[in-house]
Parts: sequence; structure tokens; C-alpha cells
Amino acid sequence: MEKIVYDGECCVFGRLASAVAKDLLKGSFVDVINCEGIVVSGDKKLFVKKILMKRKMGSGSSLKGPKYIRLSDRLVKRMIRGMLPWDRAKGREALKRLRCYVGNGDLREGDLKGIVKLNHEKPMKSFTINEAVELLR
Repeated sequence: MEKIVYDGECCVFGRLASAVAKDLLKGSFVDVINCEGIVVSGDKKLFVKKILMKRKMGSGSSLKGPKYIRLSDRLVKRMIRGMLPWDRAKGREALKRLRCYVGNGDLREGDLKGIVKLNHEKPMKSFTINEAVELLR
């Protein structure tokens, strides 16, 4: 199995997530580093409002959901899950092969040699995952 490391710094989230999902479904192990620097296009307040509304739906008990995380790496993993068929066996197996890290995580220098950096134009109206996470706290 192949191991692919994506750098999320200044990378548009939707394009990164679709590339990661395709590689996961092909059977590769994928690591995403610098999750706090991923760029999301659109309105930051609307994005945060949607997450807060979904979190409020599950506030009845600790057994109810959905649960939305306040950490940037966990939030990115949850959002990539939306591009996978995780309700089927191949999607669950693919999600197990995904690792997301804040900064470089616990990866060694040997793992960081073959980093894939996606270069896209930054959208006019955009924000980083770290800015959205700060508003979720």
C-alpha cells in the first residue's frame, strides 16, 4: 500500500478533500498535515453558524448526536468523511486509513520528503479552518 502525505497549508479545502477521498478509495494510506491552515471558501459566519446549529441539535443528552468537534484536525477528518461512502464497508475502511495532523504531527523527516502540495488560487472570500475553530470555542 502506498502512503501519501498532503500539505494543507493555503490549500482550498474542497479540492484537497476530493483528492484525498479518491486516494483513500483506491487503497492508499493518506496523511494530511497542517490542517489548521486549510482555506475554506465562502462566508465564515455562515460556516460557523451551520456547525453550531448541528451541534445544538444533539444537545439533549450525551448519547444523542450529531457531535461536532472543536479541534481543527478532527473537524477536517469529519468533513472528509462527507466525501466518502462511510456507511458502506469500503468507505469505513478508507476512513480508517486517513490521518489528520495539526502542524507536522508525529511524522518523521523521512515521511515528509514526498509531500504533495496542491496549488490553487485562493478564493476572494475565504477563511482558514483555524479562524473557524476559534469562533467555535
